Amino acid sequence: MAEPAGPAGPAAPAGPTAAAEPVDDPRTEDEVVRFCSDLIRVDTANRGGGDGVERPAAEYVAEVLSEAGLDPLLLESAPGRANVVTRITGTEQGRPALLVHGHLDVVPADPAEWRIPPTSGEVVDRVIWGRGAVDMKNTVAMILSLVRSWGRQGRRPRRDLVLAFTADEEDTAAYGARFLVERHADLFDGCTEAIGESGAFAFHTDGGARLYPVATGERGTAWLRLTARGTAGHGSRVNTDNAVAKLATAITRIAEHEWPVRLIPTVRACLTGIAASLDRPAGDLSAEDLDETNAAALVEALGHAGALVAPILRNSANPTMLSAGYKVNVIPGEAVAYVDGRVLPGHRDEFEATLDALTGPDVAWGYAHSEIALEAPLDTPTVAAMADALRAEDPTGHVVPYCMAGGTDAKQFARLGIAGYGFAPLGLPPGFDYHAMFHGVDERVPIDALTFGVRVLDRFLTTVS
Repeated sequence: MAEPAGPAGPAAPAGPTAAAEPVDDPRTEDEVVRFCSDLIRVDTANRGGGDGVERPAAEYVAEVLSEAGLDPLLLESAPGRANVVTRITGTEQGRPALLVHGHLDVVPADPAEWRIPPTSGEVVDRVIWGRGAVDMKNTVAMILSLVRSWGRQGRRPRRDLVLAFTADEEDTAAYGARFLVERHADLFDGCTEAIGESGAFAFHTDGGARLYPVATGERGTAWLRLTARGTAGHGSRVNTDNAVAKLATAITRIAEHEWPVRLIPTVRACLTGIAASLDRPAGDLSAEDLDETNAAALVEALGHAGALVAPILRNSANPTMLSAGYKVNVIPGEAVAYVDGRVLPGHRDEFEATLDALTGPDVAWGYAHSEIALEAPLDTPTVAAMADALRAEDPTGHVVPYCMAGGTDAKQFARLGIAGYGFAPLGLPPGFDYHAMFHGVDERVPIDALTFGVRVLDRFLTTVS
């Protein structure tokens, strides 16, 4: 169901030209904080399997966009599962459009584990607390505050921008980005590139350098269901055809398997870029010498910065769920396990062959959910504009490409031929564990990180050609 959330007509704030420099707007900080806190207070926990309600957050976003002079569409894929899409007309027609996307859902949080309630949106010492503060209601708030500022100042980007705020990213995207791609692809006409979550955050190295990893790749999703079958019987009797034992053996092999290093272009560029920023190659190792036999040694030599690369050197498979039996003295005829697999671009066949070998003849496996891996071009004007926008705010920062260990809605939009980049800038302070905030307890984000991000987004979105 599509519902207009504002006056009908083309979505474009009034304004003559794009600005090369961000214009100071004293209301922006107050608005980005308010929008972020308000969105956190809206419970959009996605428990999977269709259990989630994003509509109240979508209505909030649509109202803010309407107040900025835009014409958002609220698109409901199922009761309560709502998305918002709008288009801002650029000043230079004929250029390809750019998609800017962010998701409205969050993973669940147990209030008993948190110091401050996860749906409070409370601000303490210039830090906003709550589920979604980093993943990713903060970025939604940055986009909203920026669009509001443009509306007040009569500014527009050079390229058309399509803004999409989605449901269900934290599960399968069936009610969100996948629904939009399959049912409303026309809304993304002209889009050739996209920016979304998990990139351009400040990462402080051991030696004091600041890295800004811009995501140009994502590992593919390979959530697996393993099934072992055997002979059911009494728990007191010998049973050599035990489904639980078969499954346990396969799961142990998967958990203990050491996946080989596979050096994709994005990871190669990330490694050499980090090494150059630290002026610390691994011994005499040069970029030309880097290969799959010595990449792990370079990661080790990079110290703390190696943490950016270690999870993306390989495919991975982690057992996460087990289900078998119903009574302690009954041997079940079936046992089931789930495994969270992640696959580097170009290495799906190797992943599947390895799973065949690890599970063996006694355990069957299949995909519970599967998504493609992504790798976007590195040497493009858009990537250069991202780097320029970051360096304008932090001239001594080092911008490097980066492959995400997990995945985002970029996988869905890639089906429309849209190259996706992770670019949600945050000026984080030393000691802030960005990755620990994702799906973690006591998720929070500093206000100064958000205002930095708004300035970087402003510069990038109004100048990228």
